[in-house]
Amino acid sequence: MNEHLQAFIEETKFVIDEKLPQSIRALNAPASLKDAMIYSLEAGGKRIRPLLLLATLKGFDKSFETGYELACAIEMIHTYSLIHDDLPAMDDDDLRRGKPTNHKVFGEATAILAGDALLTHSFERIASSQLAPEKVVRLIKELAIAAGPVGMIGGQVADMEGEERALTLEELTYIHNHKTGDLLTYSIVAGAIIADASEEDVERLRHFARELGLLFQIKDDLLDVEGEQELIGKPLGSDVGNNKSTYPSLLGLNETKEVLNAHYDVALESLHKVSMNTNLLESLADYIKNRNH
Repeated sequence: MNEHLQAFIEETKFVIDEKLPQSIRALNAPASLKDAMIYSLEAGGKRIRPLLLLATLKGFDKSFETGYELACAIEMIHTYSLIHDDLPAMDDDDLRRGKPTNHKVFGEATAILAGDALLTHSFERIASSQLAPEKVVRLIKELAIAAGPVGMIGGQVADMEGEERALTLEELTYIHNHKTGDLLTYSIVAGAIIADASEEDVERLRHFARELGLLFQIKDDLLDVEGEQELIGKPLGSDVGNNKSTYPSLLGLNETKEVLNAHYDVALESLHKVSMNTNLLESLADYIKNRNH
């Protein structure tokens, strides 16, 4: 990782980690609920989605201040999805990022409600931002699509229904595009919308981001086989243990790595057509492709 990217990641993560729980602590809500919400928000993580949004703003030479509320909202939605993913009714995981999962600490009912609260509160944070009203409406609509039934939730349902059977590559790609890719894509598209990018550049970035979302999930599939449990924060082989199809299980390791490289190349081809400074987003794509956790 180059020094410029490392400094950007460290500085941005610090700010996001500081800002994420602030509005929750101020809520007039039960302390147990706030504790459960903050527990998962403060469990760490790469903060890839906020990083992508803010890197997009940087590429258009816009202030990070215009994107912090939305960056926090996206991370709240991502965190809610992880809380629910870990529940016994879904993946039944005991660890997340090396710590006990939310339901193991607070119980299933509170974990479900903490996830619900993070989802709902995220839209309040966007609506309370200082962005122009027409941007707020567009950003909320795009986020509802990315996180809703035709986006992340639809991908999660397809993922559950795909257990106990071998998926086709097309079915697996659908799951990855929606369960993981749509929220990643939204992060970049939202940055472009905030930055007043042209509609042509918004769509070029959308295409880049979709490829990046696949790249991210394919790398996750590889790490589930080849990664280090201490770095990943959950047991290796959990996908196989849950009878889930993955790129390595369908294609083998070598071909999966070839597919990973192909998506990386297509992503950069789209990115280089955008009228912006692409250096930071390109560095993040390289980081996602080569990460070890």
